[in-house]
Amino acid sequence: MKETWTSILQTVGAAWWVEIVTDSPRCTYYFGPFASATEAEQHKGGYVEDLVQEGAQGIKLSIKRCKPHKLTIDDEQEMPTRSAAAFG
Repeated sequence: MKETWTSILQTVGAAWWVEIVTDSPRCTYYFGPFASATEAEQHKGGYVEDLVQEGAQGIKLSIKRCKPHKLTIDDEQEMPTRSAAAFG
């Protein structure tokens, strides 16, 4: 029943997610969905621990209601590159 409720919340964009932004590598990670902020709060430690073990630095965490389209966003790869013509 809990999974069904979480699925419904996710469908309407009301599920809770743990959002972690790291400075190195420059990435944003989403972990979830969760039915409540309390549930997300209970799980956040394991996600941070995994990222620390992988060498991530500058970790910032928030718990929010959202509906992420991607679970991992590599900010370095997704930044637009400027061509030489753009400066000309």
